[in-house]
Amino acid sequence: MRTHYDLVIIGGGMVGASLVCALLPVAKQLDLKIALIEQQPMPTQPGQPFQPSYDARSTALSYGVKSFYQATGMWDRLQAHLTPIEHIHVSDKGRFGVTRLHAKDEGVSALGYVVENHWLGQVLLDHIQQDTQGCVDLLCPASVDSVKPSAEKSELQVTYQDKQHAITAELVVLADGGRSGLRQALNIHFNVQSYHQHALVANVSLDRPHQGIAYERFTERGPMALLPGETLQGEVRCGLVWTLPDDHIGELLSLTDQAFLEELQQTFGYRAGRFTRVGERYHYPLKLSLAEEQVRSGLVVLGNAAHALHPIAGQGYNLALRGVTDLAENIMASRQQVFC
Repeated sequence: MRTHYDLVIIGGGMVGASLVCALLPVAKQLDLKIALIEQQPMPTQPGQPFQPSYDARSTALSYGVKSFYQATGMWDRLQAHLTPIEHIHVSDKGRFGVTRLHAKDEGVSALGYVVENHWLGQVLLDHIQQDTQGCVDLLCPASVDSVKPSAEKSELQVTYQDKQHAITAELVVLADGGRSGLRQALNIHFNVQSYHQHALVANVSLDRPHQGIAYERFTERGPMALLPGETLQGEVRCGLVWTLPDDHIGELLSLTDQAFLEELQQTFGYRAGRFTRVGERYHYPLKLSLAEEQVRSGLVVLGNAAHALHPIAGQGYNLALRGVTDLAENIMASRQQVFC
């Protein structure tokens, strides 16, 4: 652990880890010293076999992010547990209009990809841990007690291995999620607008192959997305995201699995086949949030700490990744000027 870093990233989730991976290819060349600070214990050891989980939540990756993972050297490993979206079917229940999109018509191999969050996180963290350049210190578990950003040198108090450490950084990136306590401590105000809706998230099994089709289905009870997932032990899995009014969520959560499947079948229809099993049902309130300040001298706010939006288009992580790539490019350009 150093006492001074060029870059300190607070939050080792998908966004913070992605920023490290974006910089790794040039870190040695640009003499970058990076610290990634994560409060939760490290979930995996490098090279640990991946064990898919039936109930694991997934993320839809846009086709464009493939170039990011290729540039960082992670694509070959990541695609081992990716499910390509080859077709998208959009419909409004009770109406004749239907929109169909096909990867072949667009001249691409896939319109997007579905990945379990556990797998994406493991690939990102393994990639960081296996780096031998000595440019990155992974401080985990550790907590940041305070941050004092400054154009000259930001100061941080970090608790790591049961000791408090004072470190400094040229730049601090806040990527510790939508409930960031540090954002509040820094008096970074953010606007929140409730959609008065909840997202119900679960994995469901089908009685037939999903054929790489992602469904967007608008119904009277709210829009639903059905994403093709990885087949596990012979079961065809899909990820369900069902947006419901606040006063309807309790009713669906209280149903037995069989009653829930019947309600889902009646609402969604039989276009994808019969639903045969449902895993654990998660839910969370939907809000639009936007930090009023996302850049200060010596500080950048990134990912859900900066903004969160409705999941209907599946763009949360994809938009955050745009911020990651833009910031990485700016860091590299600034650093190259130092060496010129």
